[in-house]
Amino acid sequence: MNRSELMESVGAVIPNIQWGWSGVNHDEKFVLFGAFTERIVDGKAMILSDDWIINPETGNRTKGYKPSREHLRLVQEEGYRLKYFKMENTNIGERPAKIGRIYPEIYDAVLQKIGRGWFAVDYVVGGYIPEEVDPTKSYKEGTVKSVTVNAYERNREARQACLDHYGYDCQACDFNFESVYGDIGKEFIHVHHVVPLAETQGVEYELDPINDLIPVCPNCHAIIHKAKLQVPEMKELLQ
Repeated sequence: MNRSELMESVGAVIPNIQWGWSGVNHDEKFVLFGAFTERIVDGKAMILSDDWIINPETGNRTKGYKPSREHLRLVQEEGYRLKYFKMENTNIGERPAKIGRIYPEIYDAVLQKIGRGWFAVDYVVGGYIPEEVDPTKSYKEGTVKSVTVNAYERNREARQACLDHYGYDCQACDFNFESVYGDIGKEFIHVHHVVPLAETQGVEYELDPINDLIPVCPNCHAIIHKAKLQVPEMKELLQ
């Protein structure tokens, strides 16, 4: 599979396949970038750099830079999700890079700006748990607003029904915030979606608050996502 075929397989349109660096799917509201494997370190994949605005061979502005910055704006300002795939660079250490093998797996990520680089960061590495991002709040550019899954609407009544059933103890490790922190920790807990929101691809579905949701503490929640575990597996691991 080449880059064009991968983009087309998920409905992402790239401005020009010859010089474009990223694609966008306006119907499902996500942007898709490729990331060279040598630029992926500790869960952070560089997808764009402000230094790439100039073509080193010609000294002219790079055609792909402006469209890709617009795609990042969609993530920052309009709630589009950020996705990326991995690809090999056959011209390592030289500019411009040259695309070799394309890996078909597509990853959901958080957008982060570090210096002059733009990075697609794994949720857990970035410190965010997708289900716990509140889409009703306003965030400053470059902070939690860049967690693109906040476009998914969560049913608060379903969340409360889950807590009414299970209570506020972590269902993996039994931790209770109120018992440790007192009143400040009363009724605090994360609610984990058994089927990750990212896998629903924005499709509305009927949620069962007892079978589809379960309360877990933030530590267990992070490891569940990082290791892609189910809550019973996490409980067994702790035991």
